[in-house]
Amino acid sequence: MFITVMFGAGCWELVNPCCSLVTLTAHLRQRGQVPPDATIALLAEDGHLVSLGKDQVSSTGSSLLQERGTYILVKIINGEGGAPTRYESLLENLDERCPKLAEELRWLSGLPSTGNSQRRRTGTRHGHKEQGPLSNTQRLDSLLSRTR
Repeated sequence: MFITVMFGAGCWELVNPCCSLVTLTAHLRQRGQVPPDATIALLAEDGHLVSLGKDQVSSTGSSLLQERGTYILVKIINGEGGAPTRYESLLENLDERCPKLAEELRWLSGLPSTGNSQRRRTGTRHGHKEQGPLSNTQRLDSLLSRTR
């Protein structure tokens, strides 16, 4: 089993998630140059956010991630003093590469939409799956085929 994780300036890496989340998270932190005290997550092609937080220490990556899935590395910034939690993509130019996923992160962060079109929610928020069709992933698939 493997997954593709995208981060940085168009970098991607094949990762075997058949290990503890502690090991998987440590590896992704190192590769994405994320500080050890930061919380990270993975954003799937369909907008599903998979938290790699400390509350899931006993889990394995394979129990949370879809085999051969493609994920964007995300940093979770907890709001202080009542401020909302923000989600920051660690893949540069996410707005250009995957606008629907960039929109998903803005929605999760409670930020206003940048587009004029209304869209249906397709991902998750705080681990609860919403009903509705999956996001159109052809654009991301096209992007991924060009970067590999």
